Amino acid sequence: MTLQLVLGLVAVAVSVVAWGVFVAAVLKQIKIIRLGQPDGTRFGPFWPRLKTLIVEFVAHTRMAKFRSVAPWHWMVMWGFLIGSAVLFEAYGEVFDPHFHWPIIGTWSVWLLLVELLGLGTVVGGVVLAVIRQLNHPRRADRLSRFQGSDFKSAYFVEAVVIIEGLGILGVKAFKQSSGLEEAPLWTSFVTQPLSHLLPSAAIWVSVMALIKLLSGMIWLIVVGRKLTMGVAWHRFSAFFNIYFKREDDGGVALGALKPMMSGGKVLDLEEADPDKDVFGVGKVEDFTWKGVLDFSTCTECGRCQSQCPAWNTGKPLSPKLVITQLRDHMYAKAPYLLAGGSRDMGGDEVGLVEDKYEDYKKRLESIDVLAMAESERPLVGGPDELGVIDPDVLWSCTTCGACVEQCPVDIEHVDHIVDMRRYQVLIESNFPTELGGMFKNLENKGNPWGQNAKDRLAWTEGLEFEVPVFEGELGDAEYLFWVGCAGAFEDRAKKTTRAVAELLHTAGVKYTVLGPEETCTGDPARRAGNEFLFQMLAQQNVEVLNSVFEDRPVGQRKIVVTCAHCFNTLANEYPQVGGTYEVVHHTQLLNKLVRERRLVPVAPVTEDVTYHDPCYLGRHNKVYEAPRELIGASGAKLREMPRHEERSMCCGAGGARMWMEERIGKRINVDRVDEALSTAPSKIATGCPFCRVMLTDGVTARQADGQAGAHVEVVDVAQMLLESVRRGQTTPAAEEANA
Repeated sequence: MTLQLVLGLVAVAVSVVAWGVFVAAVLKQIKIIRLGQPDGTRFGPFWPRLKTLIVEFVAHTRMAKFRSVAPWHWMVMWGFLIGSAVLFEAYGEVFDPHFHWPIIGTWSVWLLLVELLGLGTVVGGVVLAVIRQLNHPRRADRLSRFQGSDFKSAYFVEAVVIIEGLGILGVKAFKQSSGLEEAPLWTSFVTQPLSHLLPSAAIWVSVMALIKLLSGMIWLIVVGRKLTMGVAWHRFSAFFNIYFKREDDGGVALGALKPMMSGGKVLDLEEADPDKDVFGVGKVEDFTWKGVLDFSTCTECGRCQSQCPAWNTGKPLSPKLVITQLRDHMYAKAPYLLAGGSRDMGGDEVGLVEDKYEDYKKRLESIDVLAMAESERPLVGGPDELGVIDPDVLWSCTTCGACVEQCPVDIEHVDHIVDMRRYQVLIESNFPTELGGMFKNLENKGNPWGQNAKDRLAWTEGLEFEVPVFEGELGDAEYLFWVGCAGAFEDRAKKTTRAVAELLHTAGVKYTVLGPEETCTGDPARRAGNEFLFQMLAQQNVEVLNSVFEDRPVGQRKIVVTCAHCFNTLANEYPQVGGTYEVVHHTQLLNKLVRERRLVPVAPVTEDVTYHDPCYLGRHNKVYEAPRELIGASGAKLREMPRHEERSMCCGAGGARMWMEERIGKRINVDRVDEALSTAPSKIATGCPFCRVMLTDGVTARQADGQAGAHVEVVDVAQMLLESVRRGQTTPAAEEANA
C-alpha cells in the first residue's frame, strides 16, 4: 500500500506541474496567434467546415496522398485521441490496480478497443520512426523530405508514442496476469498470451500505469516549454487549421489568390492609406491569425518540400523551411509584440514609446534581449541584413501549388509567399530587375511582351475563313474566344490559337474574339506581387467583358481560353473584381465537341505521346481528364510521366518566373523535359502556352547536347486533334499542326 501511495502521489505531483505548464503554453500560444491581423472569412459556414474537418481527420484524406505513411499515422492519431481516455484511467490505476472506468471498463468491445489502440500506437510509432530513418538526409541528402526538419523533436515525440502504447499494453497484460481482468482471447489477442509470461503481482499494474502517465506528463512539459515544436503541437492545432482553411467546401487554397487584406477587410487600393493600412506582409505580425496558425501547425513532414520544383532543382526555396522560419521568428519576436512593440516602415519604434503607456518601463523590462533583437530583423532580406526570408527564396517560387496540394494540415504556402511579394513590390520596390520591364509593358502596352494592341489579330492572317471580331454585339456567338497575350503574340502559341480557331470553325461553334480590345488578365503581375497593376488590368478587362455580355445573364456568359493562367484568372479571380463568367479551357470544349461528334477524328496520330499537366490547369483547377481524352481521341498512345496529374512537375514559368532568369541550380524546364524524355515520346503534349514555351526551350537544350532526338517536339493537344481531324487536307492550320 505504501508503494502504491508513493506511486500515486508521484503521478499527481508530476501531473499538476505538467498540466500547469501545458495550459499556460496553450494560453500563450493563443495570445501569439491572435497577434496576427484579423480575418473574418474563416468562421463560417459552420456545418460545411465541420464536415471537412471530420472527413479529413477520420478518413485521413490529405494524409493518404502519401499512402506508405497514412495507415501508420492513422493508427497513432486514434491512439492519441481515444488513448487519452486510457491515459486518464491510469490516475485511478496508480492508486488501485483494480480500478477501471465504470460501466465501459469491463465491456468486451472496450477491452478490444484498448488492445487495438495499444498495439496500433506501438506499431504505428515504430513504422513512422523507421520511415524517418529510411528517408534521413544522411541517406538521401537534398532529396530527403526531412532535410531541415527538427529530428530531436521528432525522435522525442515518436519515443513517447511508443512508450505510451507499451504502457497501455503493459497495464492490460499485468491486470490479466494478476487475475484482475477476465477477458476473452479475441479482445486480448496480444496481452493475454503475454500475461502468461508475466508475474502475478498487482503492483506492476500501478507501475505500468505510472510509466504510461509519466510519458504523457513529460511530453506535456517538454512541448509546453517549446511552442515551436510543430511535430508535437499539430496534435492539437491541426484540427483548428483544417476547420479554418480558406475554402469552406474542403478545397485547398489554390486557384484564386487570397485578396490583399488590411484590418480584416479586402483592401481598396483607391482609398488605402500606406500609413494605416497593411500592403501585403512586411512584418511577421502582418500575416493574419490564420497565417500564424499555419506556422504553428507545420509538422515538418516535408511533403511540400519533396514536391517543390524549386527545391528539387537546387534552389534555396523549401516551402517547409519558409513556414518554419516564419514560425520561429514569430515566436521569438512575440514577447516584444505582446509588450506592445511595433515599428513603422522605416524601422523606427512607434509602439513602445514613453508617452503611450503608463507602465512603459515595466513593459520594456519584460522583453528579453533576444526578442528585442528579433524585432529588428527584416522579414525579407539577405544574410548581411539578417533577413528572415532570403530574397532568392522568395522569388524562386513558381506558385505551382504543389506544396499546398500535398500539405496534410492545409497550410497555405502560396498565399503567404505572394503576400510577402506584395509588400516587396508595392512598398519596398524591391524585386528582380527583369520584372521591371514586364511591369512597364503590362502598364503601357497591356501585355508582358510589349507588343502593340493592333497586332493582336496577326495570328488570323492566312486562315481560310474569317475570324469573327466583336464589333458591339455578340449576335449568335455562343463563346467569347479569349486569345490571351501568348496566343496573340508568341509564335509557338499562335499555332495553338490557329488550331483551336479552325477546330471551332469546323465544329460550327459560333464564337467571337475581342482583338485589340483584349488586355492581359494580370496573372503575372498578381503572382509577382504587383496587386495594384493586377487590379488596374482586371478592372479594365471586367469593364470590357461586362459590356460585351451586357445583354446576357450571368449563367450564359461563356468564355473559352487556351492559356491555363488566363483560365484561372478569368474563372477564379475576376469574381473578386466584379466579373463572373463561365470559363472553359479549350481542351474541355474540344473534348465536348468530340463527344458530341461535332469533331470527328478520322486519321489516328500513331505516335507515343507524354502529357505535361499545366499547374494552373491541373493542380489549381483539377482539369486532368479532358486533355488526356483528347490525346486518346487523336489516336496517340499516352505514356504518363512518373509525376503527373496532381503531382505533376511545374514547367518553371508560373509565379511570373516566365520573365525571370534562373541563375541557381538546374533549370526547372530542363528537369521536366528530362522526365518527359524518360518515357521515350515522339511528342510532348501540353495545354498551356507558358508550358509549351518552357518545354520547347528544354527540348531544344537537350537536342543541342545530344540527349534528345531531333524528332521530339512539343505541341498543344489541340494541334494533335486538328492533325487527326484534318489529316491530308491542306488548310493552313492543318499544315502548321503537321509542321
